[in-house]
Amino acid sequence: MEFEVLTTERLLLRKLTPEGFNYIFEHYTKEEIKNQLGLTTNEEFLKEQEKVKGGYTTYDRTILQFKLILKETNEVIGSCGFHNWYSLHSRAEFGYSLTKEEFKQKGYMGEAVKTIIDYGFTIMNLNRIEAFVGPTNIASLSIVNKLGFIQEGYLKQHYFKDGIVEDSIIFSLLKADYKAKIKNPTS
Repeated sequence: MEFEVLTTERLLLRKLTPEGFNYIFEHYTKEEIKNQLGLTTNEEFLKEQEKVKGGYTTYDRTILQFKLILKETNEVIGSCGFHNWYSLHSRAEFGYSLTKEEFKQKGYMGEAVKTIIDYGFTIMNLNRIEAFVGPTNIASLSIVNKLGFIQEGYLKQHYFKDGIVEDSIIFSLLKADYKAKIKNPTS
């Protein structure tokens, strides 16, 4: 199976759909899967395996994820993409993460998200991209603000992280606002 790859200055962004995840789990060994998906522990592998078994797609939504790969070393350093993608409504929730602390604060995620946001609006024909960010997640707050996302609301006790219930700030970026920002980057 060929995987579509986008490129940035320092990264390869390998696109994975639900079909791509299924293919990897059906045709690769456990170690190859961990390498392809940037999984470092057996626990991460089992969690991803459960997601594949449960199905990434429901009748009205799906995912589209990109693995961030360093061009220099071919190492998977994170993921970025769309989950809760409702194609009928032209909207998706945006998420991203890096695998290790050593890759943070080097601009990799900022580099990747610009390309993937553009892909969402131009190739996926999204009209709206949403992001739910924890109020203490300074790095993610910085990313959505730099990209021009607008804060729309605040959800109390919205999700569990490491067994602790946390709040979420709701952000959105609309296609029209994104296009206007591209035409006039200083606004």
